[in-house]
Amino acid sequence: MSKGLERKEIMEAIWAGEAALISLTEAGERLGSARNWGIFDMLGGGFITDFVKHSRMNDAARCMEEARRNLRIFQRELKDIQVPMEFSIEVNGFLSFADFFFDGLVADYLVQTKINEAREQVEDAKMHVSRLLEKLKTIHE
Repeated sequence: MSKGLERKEIMEAIWAGEAALISLTEAGERLGSARNWGIFDMLGGGFITDFVKHSRMNDAARCMEEARRNLRIFQRELKDIQVPMEFSIEVNGFLSFADFFFDGLVADYLVQTKINEAREQVEDAKMHVSRLLEKLKTIHE
């Protein structure tokens, strides 16, 4: 691979990584909001709180899906320069269903646990992407 082409591929990977980082940050913020509403719901928030929490969870799920797409693009770009990367971010829809229709402390606790697990995955992915971006920027310079 020529030096110019290699620099171009590295820049494409950096752009893709930055897009992934932005979408991961957004997902983390949305999950934080869902977590806060979940805590309020567990303390006896009622139907309106439940509705708002699920709205926030849906927002978070959309953001996580965008982050997943951006991570896949980043992964493809990294493969172009021979840097392997794997991520897995999942949101479990059944727990949302169970929480909404079987509103009780156990279901609320399970949903809160899943929200926290998703937030941890997002934070881990952000750390990993940030480290890779730093390395790519160093290589590019």
